[in-house]
Amino acid sequence: MKSKITLKKIAKEFDVSISTVSKALKNSHEISEELREKIQAFANYYHYKPNSLALNLRSQKTKTIGIIIPEIVHHFFTTVISGIEHIANEKGYNVMICVSNESFEKELLNMEMLANGIVDGIIVSPSKETLRKKDFKHFEALIANGMPLVMFDRTIDEVKCSKVIVDDEGGGYLATKHLIDIGCKKIAIITTEDFLTVGSQRTKGYLKAIKESDLAVRENFIICIDDKHDMNEQIAQLFSLSDPPDGIFAVNEIYAATTMKIAQKLGWNIPDELAIIGFTDGFISEFTNPPLSTVAQHGFRMGLKSFELLLDEIEHQEEGYSHRIEKISTDLILRKSTIKE
Repeated sequence: MKSKITLKKIAKEFDVSISTVSKALKNSHEISEELREKIQAFANYYHYKPNSLALNLRSQKTKTIGIIIPEIVHHFFTTVISGIEHIANEKGYNVMICVSNESFEKELLNMEMLANGIVDGIIVSPSKETLRKKDFKHFEALIANGMPLVMFDRTIDEVKCSKVIVDDEGGGYLATKHLIDIGCKKIAIITTEDFLTVGSQRTKGYLKAIKESDLAVRENFIICIDDKHDMNEQIAQLFSLSDPPDGIFAVNEIYAATTMKIAQKLGWNIPDELAIIGFTDGFISEFTNPPLSTVAQHGFRMGLKSFELLLDEIEHQEEGYSHRIEKISTDLILRKSTIKE
């Protein structure tokens, strides 16, 4: 097995300085053609690669960005990471991924580690605990210290940075309008608590569609899931009503799949007696029985756009950079949970 080769080892082999080796590898005409060819052939044989970290330190750039996500098992966040990595690697950047596990303290530790000179910028989707606490000082301090920051999906109005968001209100409207179009008259929503903007915006779209269609807004049809209590019990409330819904819009696929499971256990036929549509086109939506209709939020595209905004700020932050907000449009993906035979 060939040992790892360095500039120092090559220089020793040819009894020349490290500077001479470096110039030869860069094809400098300051070095004789014969010596250049020998050094290059030797370096190629041993698969020599420049030390990218050393090169980046000399340019005062790490060519690395950090990503902080709330959870790693969520299909949406993995697609966003895929989008970021795809374009970052094309641009010569490495990616460090951290997971907050929805914890404020873990998010703070991740950010302190990344901001300690090892990345050129950070892309983050804040944790639920951060949003619930409304404590954003770590983001504000990061920006004050000149670190480029982009938020995606879950964003915070008070933090002045570039953001990439999904058209959550539009997606909520599309999902609810689809249920109305297939004949549902009593449409419920299973959503998040209001501190999560994605849930509150999707609820806003739901209410817009309900009111436009002159359907009644029923408070007992709006279930806001409290993560501190049993989700199944909260969703099951809908099926114990004297006048239960005939259509349900769930603001994520976990809520949608759980709703389907509860309904089927109680003997409901889907979609003939109850139509269900979710949000986020992940593996769960595709492999439920029947497969779930859903709103696609295009995580890969969001990842591409997040990196583009971050790179733009990294390259122009000394020029009085103006932060931008990009909105990703949504689309319906219709499957058998809302399509009757």
